[in-house]
Amino acid sequence: MLVSASPVPQQLGDALIITGNSPIDIQYSAGSVNADTVDWESLFSAQQYTSVPPATTPAPVAESTPVPEVTPTPTPTPTPTPTPTPTPTSEAPAPEPETETEAETSPSVGEESGSGGKALWGLDWSPYNTDGSCPDLATVTSNLKTVAGATGNIRLYSTDCSQLRNAVQAIKNANLGLGIHAGIWVTDGASRVDAEITELIAVAKQYGADLIKGVSVGNEEISKGMTEGTLIGYINTARSRLKAAGLGSIPVYTTDQDAHFTKAMADASDIVQINVYSIFDGSFSNIDASVASVIQRANTVKANVAGGKPVRFGESGWSSAGNTGPSPLTLANEISYAKKFKCAAQAAGYNYFYFEAKNADWKKGAVQSEQNFGIFTNNYTPKFDFSVLNSC
Repeated sequence: MLVSASPVPQQLGDALIITGNSPIDIQYSAGSVNADTVDWESLFSAQQYTSVPPATTPAPVAESTPVPEVTPTPTPTPTPTPTPTPTPTSEAPAPEPETETEAETSPSVGEESGSGGKALWGLDWSPYNTDGSCPDLATVTSNLKTVAGATGNIRLYSTDCSQLRNAVQAIKNANLGLGIHAGIWVTDGASRVDAEITELIAVAKQYGADLIKGVSVGNEEISKGMTEGTLIGYINTARSRLKAAGLGSIPVYTTDQDAHFTKAMADASDIVQINVYSIFDGSFSNIDASVASVIQRANTVKANVAGGKPVRFGESGWSSAGNTGPSPLTLANEISYAKKFKCAAQAAGYNYFYFEAKNADWKKGAVQSEQNFGIFTNNYTPKFDFSVLNSC
């Protein structure tokens, strides 16, 4: 999924790269041939067919066409909807002396397993109100109390709207037990990158870095058209600034669609974090096959790209409404996908952020499918009984 704009990034349809041959429309019409008279053995020995795995369908596609079109990115990569791009607040108090409490190192982040008794290991979380405005601390606290009942980790995409600062305060003040995986929004260029890194450091210094388990520098940037060199430069800048601030133990990495994650990006990252969806594939058989597809694609990245570094899902999910092609978008399938994906990821040893916490009604103008990935409605009412996710 992708995002662009402020208050945060996140909009489906930003960048879908389709590789391989054009889709083939195969139609069957009954004929008059007697199947009993066909020499099936000679027929099938004449030509060998090779099944092709589903193209690594990048992110969510626009809903207007049944089959993913050009360059969408799932909101699975939230692509926020326009709202004045909030710049990190400069009101943070002067940094306090650095403490020895720092976030976990990258290896342990990637190798944890299990959901800690919660329904899901992690959730992608965007703070915006339904109208796209920025929530206050009280609202964030209330919302995260609800989210904490379903997961032990949240992934953010930006520091705008004071979202990182408010989330840290809410978690500390209410003792919510949530780990924060921060995000730096880089799509808008170097000045915003610099401002967001500055805010990240200020928050970590003021409140302690213990809750900040890592930071993704960008989300699906290669899918959006950024050059690999530019992105790696931003990753290195973030790491060097954190290290200079005494926060070098916070893992730094980027997140992109599995098809676009390169070995050079993996070398520059402490964790290989990938967004993988099967909901935009050109064919659908059942939810089990859809889940197996995303696990296989993660296995491919682990074997061919990661270079021994931990691989984690940054996004994967299923929308409960709309149209992305052959995959039926219903609440029943969203529930089935969430349960089967969680169990399959856990069995394969992958941590993950499920996409996403609440429906994205704040993405005004987005297609219906992009607005309905949440496990909560836009007012944080559960869309289903999460206890169904507790057993595998």
